[in-house]
Amino acid sequence: MNDLYTLPKAELHLHIEGTLEPELAFELAAKNGVELPYGSVEELRRQYEFEDLSSFLRLYYATMAVLRDASDFEALTRAYLERSIAQGLRHVDVFFDPQAHLARGVPLGTVVDGIRAALDAARAEHGLTSTLLLCFLRDRPAAEAEELFDSLGDQLARIDGIGLDSAEVGHPPARFEAVYARARSAGLHVVAHAGEEAGPEYVREALDVLRVERVDHGIQCLRDPGLVDRLVAERVPLTVCPLSNVRLRVVDTLADHPVLEMLERGLLVTVNSDDPAYFGGYVGDVFQGLRDTLGLTDGQAAVLARNSVDASFAGPERKRSIHAELTAWERR
Repeated sequence: MNDLYTLPKAELHLHIEGTLEPELAFELAAKNGVELPYGSVEELRRQYEFEDLSSFLRLYYATMAVLRDASDFEALTRAYLERSIAQGLRHVDVFFDPQAHLARGVPLGTVVDGIRAALDAARAEHGLTSTLLLCFLRDRPAAEAEELFDSLGDQLARIDGIGLDSAEVGHPPARFEAVYARARSAGLHVVAHAGEEAGPEYVREALDVLRVERVDHGIQCLRDPGLVDRLVAERVPLTVCPLSNVRLRVVDTLADHPVLEMLERGLLVTVNSDDPAYFGGYVGDVFQGLRDTLGLTDGQAAVLARNSVDASFAGPERKRSIHAELTAWERR
């Protein structure tokens, strides 16, 4: 069997704030004079036993209080990239949550400056390509999302797309129809979380109302055979996050995860780390976990990696380059 950590791959479902490891959280807290409500790295890490998505989000938003200036966001992004490049990452579509930072008085430009600085350095030093996607918080008013879009100004040119995240149940995609229409008109990529905890009807809304290019998570589509058929026929990518699904109790154990069933049914599945600092692994770790638990073969791993490249927002030339690397990996 080939080494899955050397498998060339793209990551399409990655929240940069979810890469904040406890050690860096305490380092930035000391730098910025932020008092975390935990006595040590170990105590903070012990909080990573979640009952559901909402219990995770409480900790997620609390710890990001340590992110204050552009250098903090650069350090955060650089740490993620270093870990993931070592695990075979060749391209990443990065999510970030501006509303969570604006609410703390951190300007949008500060956030984008820091993330972009690390992404630009990774391209220069490692050839890694990337895009940056602004996510709206679906449990905030849709009008707030439109106000944020109105305020982008010069930052619009530095954003490649939009997404929709945070607490899903009770916050259907259709509420954000207007701002998605505006984003599409502006030439931005559009994706949305759907079908993680909520049912397949949210996936349908994301497709029909928001007209998304990809569905983030999407595993609840299996409850609707007609929807599965549609997703297969239309080749809609699903950015599945197995370790996240286990940590947030969407599935009981990794052994119960349907990702390989989804692959066998012809769905355009990719696997991703979501919030790796909180969910127990980066993108290479996800592949290895699937091998250890579900018996992921080299062939299945290569299909998942090729799916990730095809479904990414990398340019055509970059996709061809990564595909060539994948072919070389398969021939080892």
